[in-house]
Amino acid sequence: MTDSALEDVWRREAPHVLGALLRRFGDLGDCEEALQDAAEAAASRWPVDGIPDAPRAWLITVAGRRLIDRARSETARVRRERLDAVSGPRQAGEEITPDRDDTLRLFFLCCHPALSRPSQVALCLRSAGGLSVEQIAAAYLVPARTMTQRLTRARTVLRQAGARFDMPAEHELPHRVAAVLDVCHLVFTEGYTRTSGESLQDVRLAEEAIRLVRQLHAALPEHAEVAGALALMLLTHARSAARTDTAGDLVPLTGQDRTRWRRDLITEGVALLERTLPRGHVGRFQLQAAIAAVHAEAATYEQTDWLQISMLYDMLGRVAPGPAVTLNHAVAVAMAHSPEAGLRMLEPLADDPAMRRHHRFHAVRGHLLDLSGDTEAAREQYRTAAGLTASLPEQRFLNSKLSGSRSPDGGDRP
Repeated sequence: MTDSALEDVWRREAPHVLGALLRRFGDLGDCEEALQDAAEAAASRWPVDGIPDAPRAWLITVAGRRLIDRARSETARVRRERLDAVSGPRQAGEEITPDRDDTLRLFFLCCHPALSRPSQVALCLRSAGGLSVEQIAAAYLVPARTMTQRLTRARTVLRQAGARFDMPAEHELPHRVAAVLDVCHLVFTEGYTRTSGESLQDVRLAEEAIRLVRQLHAALPEHAEVAGALALMLLTHARSAARTDTAGDLVPLTGQDRTRWRRDLITEGVALLERTLPRGHVGRFQLQAAIAAVHAEAATYEQTDWLQISMLYDMLGRVAPGPAVTLNHAVAVAMAHSPEAGLRMLEPLADDPAMRRHHRFHAVRGHLLDLSGDTEAAREQYRTAAGLTASLPEQRFLNSKLSGSRSPDGGDRP
């Protein structure tokens, strides 16, 4: 059994195991510790014995025993009393069962209102999304140590708030749903374009994010932003097969074979948008989905309606301003108007220390300089970007741009 196979099983099963443990024992921090014990046992035994036929049940059994052993020990008396106080009397049907999907309840627990939004998202990515601390830290542009501290504080806040593994009350749903959507989008983004490693994308992780949002959409079919988030992911994920070549190298939007784009996902995403947009308030996920739809409906790169995309990014910048929106907006303005206009939009970002450390800022700047004819300045930006990214396919692509090619690249990000 390879390390990759073990990691695949772990990422698939860990959120379900954690949900099953929470139904019985209640405390997130304690359940995560027991789950880590089970992971260490699996790492020791599975390479010898093979992966069990029911790995989820195996992990639940081992982790559950760890928690029971702790609760029975004399030194764990206070811990047991606290667990009982937090979780309350166990109701019928709350026994540990491996076949129940508690993912959404786990997401809502991690999005408890006692937590700040950054902590909600980080905790969900770790506990329900199965991402490593390093991956989450990369998404937030902070050191891994900072993210570890944030996660530890979040678990402490949940414990102090007496958070329970229940669905939220109706009046809490809007804020909790917004946090869950942020989480799912970050999980999808990490799957669509990995922040590090040998592969450009992790298709299964992206599909897991889509599955979660489908569940949320089924529970809240009239929620416009949930529908918008689902449409965005479908329209973006439709390109996945065309984003790499046979060697695993990145293929930019301009060079993708659009016959490989999944028309079924595009049709579904566009239909969701058409049902949602006329309802009234338009949020950021709906606007991002509308941008993805313009790309998806262009028969060729040359036929892309960059003016419409630029206008949509202008709207998005007013609804949800941020550096990532500015970067994408600058590309659209460059394609619709002029590279110089796009470069002017990037000037304020150059004063942001976090953006100066982010490879995508330099990659976009290099692309626009390339389009403007300043090849030497573009090469320097590409070189800097290649040194900052931990994604090997992105490194190879950026290094290939050092040849001074002026091939346009409109980006390919969700």
